[in-house]
Amino acid sequence: MAGPVEKFVAVSSAGQPTLDAIFLAGEGGDAGGGAVVAAPHPLYGGSMDHPVVAEVAYACSAAGLASLRFNWRGIGASEGEPSGRTADADADYRAALEHLAAGIEGPVVACGYSFGAAAAVRAAADPRVRRLVLVAPPPALLDAKALATCGGRVLALVGEADTLAPPEGVRDVLAGVPKSELIVIPDADHFFGVGLGAIRRGVLDALAD
Repeated sequence: MAGPVEKFVAVSSAGQPTLDAIFLAGEGGDAGGGAVVAAPHPLYGGSMDHPVVAEVAYACSAAGLASLRFNWRGIGASEGEPSGRTADADADYRAALEHLAAGIEGPVVACGYSFGAAAAVRAAADPRVRRLVLVAPPPALLDAKALATCGGRVLALVGEADTLAPPEGVRDVLAGVPKSELIVIPDADHFFGVGLGAIRRGVLDALAD
């Protein structure tokens, strides 16, 4: 039996550029909620087509969550100019969250990879966000206060050889975060030339409880 079909959608928000995105239904229906998955830094090649971004979306779908992954403004078919500004990233993430939440029931998991993980942490201030999935989150970009006040579970996955999001640095940031879990993936670095399967398993296991 074929799995859920990916659908290209346009994410629009008043006064903001229209973003291109991919919607993937949750296996077994979308009543369990949904997940927004953000890409790495737009000025360094980050897009929704990155294998890590896609793997997180697939894992969320397998766990029964609808997922929406999107391109930052100015990337792919998204309107606007590419930007690494926090305010622009937050506006793009918020537009994706609003688009997803309008079509699903249940809470939202905020997910992101690298720069996108930092945006997901800031999005956790939205009451619809009940948990976080962060892949290779650079400690220097993380809002420690937002993490500490996050009421839901936090999963972080990092590569053993990651120098941009080193395990020890991410562990220190998570030390004051209730209900947090850190998974260190052997032999992987920040770009996950190896370890995609471990990301999928880690996300599936976390979303199962």
